[in-house]
Amino acid sequence: MSDLSASLWVLCTLSAIVPGWTQQTTPPTSHPNPNSGLKFRLAGFPRKHNEGRIEVFYNQEWGTICDDDFTMENAHILCRHLGFTEATGWTHSAKYGKGIGRIWLDNVICSGSEKSIADCSSRGWGSTDCTHEEDAGVICKDERIPGYVEPNTIETEQRQVEEVRLRPVISSAKNRLPIHEGILEIKYRDTWEQVCDVGWTPANSLVVCGMLGFPSEKKFNKNFYKLYLERQKPSFRMHSVKCGGTEVHLSLCPLEFYKVNSTDSCQDGSPVVISCTVGPAFVGHGAPAQAAMKKKKVSQQRREELIRLKGGARPGEGRVEILKKGEWGTVCDDRWDVQAASVVCRQLGFGSAKEALTGARMGQGMGQIHMSEVRCTGKEDSLFDCQYKNITQEDCKHSEDASVKCNIPYMGYENTIRLHGGRSQHEGRVEVLWGPRGQERWGLVCGEGWGSREANVVCQQLGLGFVSSALQETWYWDSSNMTDMIMSGVRCSGTEMSLQQCTHHRAVSCKNTGSRHAAGVICSETASDLILHAPLVQETAYIEDRPLHMLYCAAEENCLSSSARNANWPYGHRRLLRFSSQIHNIGRADFRPKAGRHSWVWHECHGHYHSMDIFTHYDLLTSNGTKVAEGHKASFCLEDTECQELVSKRYECANFGEQGITVGCWDLYRHDIDCQWIDITDVKPGNYILQVVINPNFEVAESDFTNNAMKCNCKYDGHRIWIHNCHIGDALSEEENKKFEQYRGQLNNQIL
Repeated sequence: MSDLSASLWVLCTLSAIVPGWTQQTTPPTSHPNPNSGLKFRLAGFPRKHNEGRIEVFYNQEWGTICDDDFTMENAHILCRHLGFTEATGWTHSAKYGKGIGRIWLDNVICSGSEKSIADCSSRGWGSTDCTHEEDAGVICKDERIPGYVEPNTIETEQRQVEEVRLRPVISSAKNRLPIHEGILEIKYRDTWEQVCDVGWTPANSLVVCGMLGFPSEKKFNKNFYKLYLERQKPSFRMHSVKCGGTEVHLSLCPLEFYKVNSTDSCQDGSPVVISCTVGPAFVGHGAPAQAAMKKKKVSQQRREELIRLKGGARPGEGRVEILKKGEWGTVCDDRWDVQAASVVCRQLGFGSAKEALTGARMGQGMGQIHMSEVRCTGKEDSLFDCQYKNITQEDCKHSEDASVKCNIPYMGYENTIRLHGGRSQHEGRVEVLWGPRGQERWGLVCGEGWGSREANVVCQQLGLGFVSSALQETWYWDSSNMTDMIMSGVRCSGTEMSLQQCTHHRAVSCKNTGSRHAAGVICSETASDLILHAPLVQETAYIEDRPLHMLYCAAEENCLSSSARNANWPYGHRRLLRFSSQIHNIGRADFRPKAGRHSWVWHECHGHYHSMDIFTHYDLLTSNGTKVAEGHKASFCLEDTECQELVSKRYECANFGEQGITVGCWDLYRHDIDCQWIDITDVKPGNYILQVVINPNFEVAESDFTNNAMKCNCKYDGHRIWIHNCHIGDALSEEENKKFEQYRGQLNNQIL
């Protein structure tokens, strides 16, 4: 095949596998020929040679397979069709991009013993109710069936940009992560080969940097590399790369490959060298913090202040939220694509986008929806530079919130931690690699004080999603030879990228040593996320003087201030600030109490079970944060009061039922039930802050703890109370939050 033919072949192939390229659909055939031979291929991007969207050639036409009822047995058979020994996984929802043309198979169910996918039960060839958003993919074990030749592999290894890397040549950079400068190399079979720099442009470098998790390319010392490369004997594989700079993968650029063993490779040229800018989140973790970089970091942070990601399980992924008029809001997924997602990723200091997700795949937001129909070219510095429409929630719902997954630099954090003894790779006793450089050793983490935030850092560091359970004892798991405790007193904020970045004791101090008292985790791909509906608190707040003879049960559950013990029971009253609480689960997993029903506590007075001793804290604070009154709410009835459209209730407290809050539902604690108050009997008139915190002790893991607190300004004149400016703790900009905290109070009762 000639170089030109190879180039045209790649372009034609990409037009069939990459969304956004010119697509030609083949008219459906009404009478398929059942005797046509089947062929299979892997397509899509980004991917390696042993994974991708599965496509089948039937009746002279390529098509996809729907993910409905898809199983590992299906994947095993398809991987064997492709010449691999078995499957290691499968994907749904068009992870490798949407295909085109026919969807040949749907509701495929295999037992695993079939010789062909055609032998499995299905709806029949061409019969489906799916769209290409449901295209299935497979991940095959990188091991070929002995003696297998590739007669039906359409996209061969020789025509793939499978993997790229930068090979550092400066000695000081070889052991430092992230690697952001070096010779560009692409993987070909089991070797790494170079790219010819003739005609190479900064736009090409930008695309490569984006793939590797860096926001931009930068200049470097060419003279140093010129001297170095003169002494090398490179092996060239690729040339004539012509990217526009907006591509998210090198495979999307026009390019050409050299023939194997070509002798005229890269005449008058040398290997491509690239230097990338490191994003602020990764500066200081091995990347040089030069003055110019610091300056750029400040500029980057200013842009970041206008945009953030929420609800993601890993750095560089989450629901897109933007700041407008001092308030955070989401982006509607209408016309949301990988170009817009890449602008977001680079604006936040990451690389280009791996995926542009729609349909609130990272959970639903609350509050305003600030943008819709965002259209970017990919060259914008900020999402605000793109074309978009201002909308209201009438035009778009939070079920359509846009999300992204960005490329991030390889940091190697997963190599310094591991799980042992669990029943699956998602659980186990935590073992860390710790110690002075050159003297690192593996050891255990003390379980004392180990909680959800620490465990969540471990799960994210290992790429296992969110924490499901944080375990302070692990005696029930198989023990290993590991017995030394080498970390204790670990405290994480939840934003760290590795457990080693959390605070901990300088010297190990653990009361209970040994593997049975070591910290452990159980991880999950999804997690709940609770958030309080702030406007309802503001709308329902009022004061009640309640007689003491009606408060015996509340006193039993410690719902009154300490001075109530000295009251003249049953005479007199307590002054209560009452309000309703509506708690939504906007995450991707149901919120369930930590304790199982066997350990719930029965309260005879109120006649109900407590599944969590403290589910919510209620506090009245002065402007400097001093508590003047407080209350708490046990989760005596954690259930689905109401749900969004098309979401069914799962949890109901009646008849000792299961407790929890389903995704897309909310639990309503009405203002007129016991303990739904703050006892303000002893509070003097003045201006205060009302604060409500859900899940205050982090007993149950959530994807985001930063939105668990709600605050309101309030004025109390000794007889009446005015509640206003209620908002979730992270719903406003830093500037607006400072104004709130510095609020001196109302001079009169005219709350606007």
